[in-house]
Amino acid sequence: MKRFLSNSSMSGIVLIGSALLAIILSNSSLSGWYHDIWETNLSVSFGDRLLSKSLHHWINDGLMAVFFFVVGLELKREIIAGELSSIRKAILPIGAAFGGMIVPALIYVAFNNPFSDSGQGWGIPMATDIAFALGILYLLGDKVPISLKIFLTALAIADDLGAVLVIAFFYTSDINTVSLLTGAVFLAVLIIGNRLGIRNAFYYGIVGIAGLWLAFLMSGVHATIAAVLAAFTIPASVSISESTFNKKMGILMNKFSRAKPNESTTITSEQHLVLLKMEQLTLEASTPLQRLEHSMHPFVAFIVVPVFALSNAGVTIDSTSIANIGNSVTLGVSAGLLFGKFIGVVGMVFLLTRLKLSSLPHECNWHHIIGAGFLAGIGFTMSLFISELAFDDKDLVEQAKIGIILTSIIAGFLGYFIIRKAGSK
Repeated sequence: MKRFLSNSSMSGIVLIGSALLAIILSNSSLSGWYHDIWETNLSVSFGDRLLSKSLHHWINDGLMAVFFFVVGLELKREIIAGELSSIRKAILPIGAAFGGMIVPALIYVAFNNPFSDSGQGWGIPMATDIAFALGILYLLGDKVPISLKIFLTALAIADDLGAVLVIAFFYTSDINTVSLLTGAVFLAVLIIGNRLGIRNAFYYGIVGIAGLWLAFLMSGVHATIAAVLAAFTIPASVSISESTFNKKMGILMNKFSRAKPNESTTITSEQHLVLLKMEQLTLEASTPLQRLEHSMHPFVAFIVVPVFALSNAGVTIDSTSIANIGNSVTLGVSAGLLFGKFIGVVGMVFLLTRLKLSSLPHECNWHHIIGAGFLAGIGFTMSLFISELAFDDKDLVEQAKIGIILTSIIAGFLGYFIIRKAGSK
């Protein structure tokens, strides 16, 4: 957990840097080059079928699928053996996430007619950016109880599940039934592979990407949903028990220690064979799900999400954009993220603790929860992503982005200073 939080915290800082660079480039003399590069067209053909999208679309539909795949892995792990594995553990973060999704959406709808073009953005203020939020907590160092970080992480993961469901049911285009059924066949192949005990990552990678992801990409259902579904088919069990692993590893350790060395910098063939058996034994004692999550998390945290921020956070700040701050989309997004998240998260925690259904995280006080409520208002990555799905009108997308970026900054500062003071008398 500490290693995960450390990676998430540092990636939050990289994410902040990427977002700032995007804003600087979009408001400099390189603005034209910055916007044009993301519109570069890239095409892939399959027989007589052609997939032709801009670089911006490939990042949002392809590269972000990797992000959602890791989100799916985290979700499955938390549900099986983490903070969402029991009612007692899960009720507080899930309740807080639920409140933090419903209230922002209602506030947005209060500013925008849900049946208008602008009303389609109600899902934008529902999401929390875990990397950004943990990056803020990292800056506070030892002032933050580890239980608060775990609570915020679990809240954001439950929040991600809600966002995935919202994208699946409300932000899909016209559905191609044939492609969707093809995707269902590939999903069944992945599930069967899991049931048969196939643990090779290449099997799930080839079937998941070449089959499931491409089928969903052509079906109209957003391809990132395929990534989450693929993640849920990854095996989460070990091949051998801990006792068997300890016994066999002990035998191999004795063999290695008894093997005669060759008095050089290399090892003997006998030692090499023992090490290979140890490596295979280690693979059998670990789950494919956790191995994939551990190996892919740095790539997602330090490449995928920063590249997404660099390509999506570039908002041109001029007299027109400043004048548009008062429009209904920007106000709805801002009020939803800043006030809706705070009211929803803190209100649900208050309700659940008052009803004795749960208690505050260990060593946390109400100042910590209030600060976390504001940090949950940092929507950024997921909010930017949903804004691209919600609106066809580029002006509405820009208005939403302004609200997301400004509010994320304000929410980050408020959460930082409130939690910083939480430990003082």
